[in-house]
Formats: sequence, C-alpha cells, structure tokens
Amino acid sequence: MRTLALGDTKLSYVPDGQATLDARMLMPDVADEFWRENARYLTGGTHLTASVGGLLVERDGRALLIDAGAGPITMGPPLNTYGVITGGALLESLAVLGRTPEDVEAVALTHLHADHFGWAWHPAPGGDAPAFRHAPYLVAEAEWSQRHLPEAQGMGPMIAAMASNVRTIAAGAEIFPGVTVMPAPGHSAGHTGYEIHADGTRVLAIGDAFHTPLQLAHPRWQNTFDYDHTQAIDLRDRLIRELARPDTIGFAVHFPEPFGRIRFEDGRPVWTPVDA
Repeated sequence: MRTLALGDTKLSYVPDGQATLDARMLMPDVADEFWRENARYLTGGTHLTASVGGLLVERDGRALLIDAGAGPITMGPPLNTYGVITGGALLESLAVLGRTPEDVEAVALTHLHADHFGWAWHPAPGGDAPAFRHAPYLVAEAEWSQRHLPEAQGMGPMIAAMASNVRTIAAGAEIFPGVTVMPAPGHSAGHTGYEIHADGTRVLAIGDAFHTPLQLAHPRWQNTFDYDHTQAIDLRDRLIRELARPDTIGFAVHFPEPFGRIRFEDGRPVWTPVDA
C-alpha cells in the first residue's frame, strides 16, 4: 500500500492481489538471454509477478476509485492461459485507508479486462450485490461501444452484471475535481488513462500501457495482451516522454512500486519510485 499527499489531494494504491504472468508468453519476441539477465524480476525464472488493485483519489472529503481489481476470485487456465490472477483484498485495503465502498462516489475504469473491474461486478462477500452498486461505473465510450471484444474472450457474464451502472465518459471530461479523462488506446480498443492535477503536480494513471518496468527501455516490444500493437507502441513512446516531464508522476498499477517518475540512464528510461 502506498499513499501520496499532494496538497489537498491524497492518492493511494489500493491492493487487491497479484498476477503471475508467463513472461515469454506476454512478450514472445524477447530473447531468452534478456530474461536470464533480468531474472530478479521473475518468479521461478519464468513468471513476472504483477500487483493488482486500484487507485483511490481523495479530495475535500470525496473519493473516486480508479479501477476495481480482480475481485474475490482466482483466475487461471483456461480463462487465463498466461498465468494466475488472484484478488480479494481490495475492500480490506480500503478499510485500512479509512474508507468503505459507500464512500466511493464513482468507479472509473481504465478498460474492460477482468483484473480491472472485478469488484464492479462480483457480489461482495456475504451479499448478492457488488460492493460499489451505489456508484456509477465510468467507462470510455470507445471502450464500452466495443465491449463485444472482451465479451468474446469470456467476460460476457461479468460485463452484463455491471452494465446497469455504466456511464460512458468522453475524452477530456473532468470526472472528479482535478481528474480528467485521457484517451490511451492500444492495450484495448478504448483503453483510458486519467490525468490528475494536484498541488502543481501532474499524476498520470496509465492503466495497462506497461505491465513491468522492463518495458520502459524497450517500448517497441510487442505485448501479447495488446489489442492494437501499433497504437500500443505509440502510446508507450508518448507516455515515456510525458512521464519524463517536470512535476509529473506516473501510477502504473501492475508495477511493484506503482508511483514513480522516469529518469534516463545512458539514454534509457528508468522507473524511479516516488517515496510514499
């Protein structure tokens, strides 16, 4: 769990669980030598371990949640052939932060992949309705209008369960004080980031533009998960430039240290964690 205080805005990583992803399936064009040289990033020499959760934005007593984790389930083969995703801790993490689901006025999603909207559709423990059933689920129009794509990947029942709460949002819209919608297509058809301005600092919540800090130095390597490889590569190139700008912090939900800045070493971008 990490929290940044930026003036009257507080940003907190809300852990839900983790994903173990087969590195060679995720990025199939990468040479085995690279993985051997970066074995410290791998579990058992084969799998990347990625965090799963959301970003809580608090200001003036109000709260917005960006992404809703995987939910209280474990997803492995055959639905997820790349590894195992385990969630379930998000509500407990919110409680540690002093919040209940009822405090969250909206849930803004980066995209419709199962590890990002789990608590938006899965019944909360001990009940028959999702924990955030009182809140609108904010989804980019470009993502929602093409929901047939994740539905074809087996997520149809999940999407149907949350559909009545969905409200579509447009590029550039302010959805919460200081939080605007930032189109970031490539990983999914309507993949969306969120730009947060607080106390002279810009924070970019970048969703799944990157899954591991290793991609920063190699943004043109293809990621099997990406819907449009050309768009995804362009997005990564653009975000590296944006995250290197002064007074800019990134939030990468799957990174071991989710809050960071980009600096350059020998001309290569490196993720530098921001102390909580």
